[in-house]
Amino acid sequence: MALDNVILAIIIGTLAAIVYSLRVLVLLERRIARMDENIEKMASHIEKEEEKIEAEEIQIEHSVGKKKKK
Repeated sequence: MALDNVILAIIIGTLAAIVYSLRVLVLLERRIARMDENIEKMASHIEKEEEKIEAEEIQIEHSVGKKKKK
């Protein structure tokens, strides 16, 4: 009977460890998702800035009278 209690305690401990690990994985996944969102926002902002710079370059080249090289 004592062996049954030990085995039951081991099983319950293992299940508790699995549940805790899943909790940690979910928290990490959420954190990574937030980081991914921030990276996408930063990339979008950089893309908009690059488009502004390219538009200014084209405007300057037209005002100087040169054609843009491709």
